[in-house]
Amino acid sequence: MRRLPLSPPLARRRAAAVWPAAVAGTIALTLTGENAAQAAPPAPPLASLPPLTPRAATPVSAMTAPSTYTVKPGDTVWAIARAHGVDVATVQAVNGLGAGSVIRPGQVLTIGVAPAPSDAAPAPAPAERTHEVAQGDTVSAIAAANGVSVDAVLAANGLTRASIIYPGDVLRIPASGAAAPASVAVTTAPGLDAEQSDNARLIIRIGRELGVSDRGIVIALGTAMQESWLRNLDWGDRDSLGLFQQRPSSGWGTPEQIMDRERSTRVFYGGAADPNGPATRGLLDIPGWDGLAYADAAQAVQISAYPDRYAQWEQPATTWLAVLG
Repeated sequence: MRRLPLSPPLARRRAAAVWPAAVAGTIALTLTGENAAQAAPPAPPLASLPPLTPRAATPVSAMTAPSTYTVKPGDTVWAIARAHGVDVATVQAVNGLGAGSVIRPGQVLTIGVAPAPSDAAPAPAPAERTHEVAQGDTVSAIAAANGVSVDAVLAANGLTRASIIYPGDVLRIPASGAAAPASVAVTTAPGLDAEQSDNARLIIRIGRELGVSDRGIVIALGTAMQESWLRNLDWGDRDSLGLFQQRPSSGWGTPEQIMDRERSTRVFYGGAADPNGPATRGLLDIPGWDGLAYADAAQAVQISAYPDRYAQWEQPATTWLAVLG
């Protein structure tokens, strides 16, 4: 009588099954730590286990373990990501960073897992564009000219809303088809709340429409901050009202006209498009205004009892323009 070969022991059949490396790594990470004992379920009886079909394991060599990097002075998230061959979003995500986060020397960042090389040819990356910053450029203007969002330009260059760009800087311009952030918080400038930032944007926008230089816009921002804390006030000294505390009794307009933020801003700038015409004198009507000291230019329009107080807002207003402009 011919003897039949014995079936391999069940334990050997179980050993033949190989868990994919990614799953094994996940389990190992899950069970690491002081609560690992509680996390592990009791092993079922061998008799209750169904036969397992062997599967090919993912080679460990195809996976790249996460690495870390210690931040050095002058580093940016963008530069670190580029040096390690990963994208900025990955570095931000694995380290819990946002667009406005600041990294500091000595901070240890997890770089993340870089994709393993594949035999398939990668899709060609969009051609990288760059823009050399010129005098008067702002991030928002550069983004608009290239058909991308401000946040996309900031992320591509490791910048935040508080960053300042200078003539000669070279910015990377991401592909116009890049996905927009799922949600974008309302941008506020340093030291300003949402209401003040909204009024600052209006002053900047009207200045751009009128062709006013950055210096003129910075003067307008600082003047409004000194006069009304960049708020459209319905009260003030005597009959002063609005963003620039203009007075009906001095010919700046009716109370309703002065409380119109857009109109009062155009009146402050003055020039050929001044809604008041020659009745009042705005910044552009002051001969040589762009050659005056910051406080002197503001005082020439406002005729304030405290002319020296405008000077304190020159640097903050320059930052507001860089962030919101």
